[in-house]
Amino acid sequence: MVKNVRQDGFTLIELMIVVAILGILATLASGAFLSYQAKAKQAEVKTNLGAIGELALTYKTEYDTYNADWTGIGWQPQGTTRYRYWYNGVAAAGTPASPEVGVDYSDPGSSADDNTFGAAAVGNIDRDNATDQWLYDQNRSFATLQNDVMTP
Repeated sequence: MVKNVRQDGFTLIELMIVVAILGILATLASGAFLSYQAKAKQAEVKTNLGAIGELALTYKTEYDTYNADWTGIGWQPQGTTRYRYWYNGVAAAGTPASPEVGVDYSDPGSSADDNTFGAAAVGNIDRDNATDQWLYDQNRSFATLQNDVMTP
């Protein structure tokens, strides 16, 4: 009489293949997640530059000039910001100056005159030495000088 022994379960090879596949999927998912997280952080700059722009346009309507400072347009940061904000060449108080070593938060070009305004923002959203640099003007147009999300 022959005993038929049957073992249920997975072999070691099968388990190793499954673990390898899960590792590859986790690597792909984490890269996409970090990119989406960085893009979500950029929402701050778009919102704040848009608000600064609207306040500047309101100031122009009332005083027939864009030439004002932060107090004139009435904008100030709420809480801690990831970006240093500039308006007509002047940095906003309470925004980062250089919290990370090797990161330059200087004005990327927010100068203006009586008929134009320039608002800019510089930040480091993914903790490398590259910065995220944005400009906004009286035409309500955003310009991305350097996109920190796309920088390797």
